Amino acid sequence: KDVIVIGGGPVGLVAAIHAARRGLSVTVLEPRGAPIDKACGEGIMPHGVRELDAIGVRPPGMPIHGIVYADERRSVRAPMRSGPGLGVRRTALHLALTEAARGAGVETLAAASSGVAIHEGRVEVSLGRTGELLRSRYVVAADGLHSPTRRGLGVDRPVGLRHKRFGLVTHARTSDVPTDVEVHWARDCELYVTPVSEDVVGLAVLSEARAPLSAKLPEFPSVLARVDRGSVEDRVLGAGPFRQRSARRVVGGRVLLVGDAAGYVDALTGEGLSLGFAQARLAIDSLVSGRVQGYEKAWRRTVREPTALTGGVLLASRWGPVRSGIVPAAVALPTVFEAIVNRLAGAPAHPSAR
Repeated sequence: KDVIVIGGGPVGLVAAIHAARRGLSVTVLEPRGAPIDKACGEGIMPHGVRELDAIGVRPPGMPIHGIVYADERRSVRAPMRSGPGLGVRRTALHLALTEAARGAGVETLAAASSGVAIHEGRVEVSLGRTGELLRSRYVVAADGLHSPTRRGLGVDRPVGLRHKRFGLVTHARTSDVPTDVEVHWARDCELYVTPVSEDVVGLAVLSEARAPLSAKLPEFPSVLARVDRGSVEDRVLGAGPFRQRSARRVVGGRVLLVGDAAGYVDALTGEGLSLGFAQARLAIDSLVSGRVQGYEKAWRRTVREPTALTGGVLLASRWGPVRSGIVPAAVALPTVFEAIVNRLAGAPAHPSAR
């Protein structure tokens, strides 16, 4: 094979589709059957939607026209100027990408990687408990936040986890589905409300506190008042801690890390999938062009600004007096808030007066 993709989640499948459409033979290793569900904010930024459009994938979902920051007293909205984003159930997204990969001729093996060895001119991937070997010219590792490939290759880097952040996700029915992603701020957590269908919203709580979702949702009475009584699902998925680091994204000139496996800051700005899709495309571009090492620089370009913006808001959110001023500051400076949102969304920064 030309490429083995480790991890058949959305980012891995996007990489596989790009590889197949560029004429490379590609195998995806994924032990779980489709659709794969996981804790996810389920919002795709406009530039992420454009990445999906480029491979002809548009899963069923709801358009996202803006971002709202709110507390129980006030709110501010920033419209997305570069076109709508997309709110989509993780399972619907995965099914759409699985079908597109199948149509592109991607081979999928129901197996997990148990190790990667880099040799001159090739990579060997061990499969599961059997130890069977697969060989390819390159490997794209898209195996998630706690990437075994990253760890196994020795490029995992420790992070200061004094402030560990976790996410809990569920869904609820409502007749009041928003047209925006709403970020509701409380004393020690945020609640993200994302439209995913005509009568369902995703509810994602991010916090340093490892409390059950049922203990956190009551901190947002204005949101609970809008969802149908008794409709909050019992099924809750979790993720974290979010902050992950990798020493590099290209290992031995043969293994490329993409998506969360390449390093991650926080889910606060909802950029994960959109950035991962762009990285998947850039990784395959580097393989096809023969400039594999160029992917490292390309990756840094994709994450530089989102990392700075996310890191800044995250740092501010850790200190009570500053945290409580985030929404009031956004309300007082709506053009600044709009500019930040649209930088993350992929639009030029030219805020209009409000």
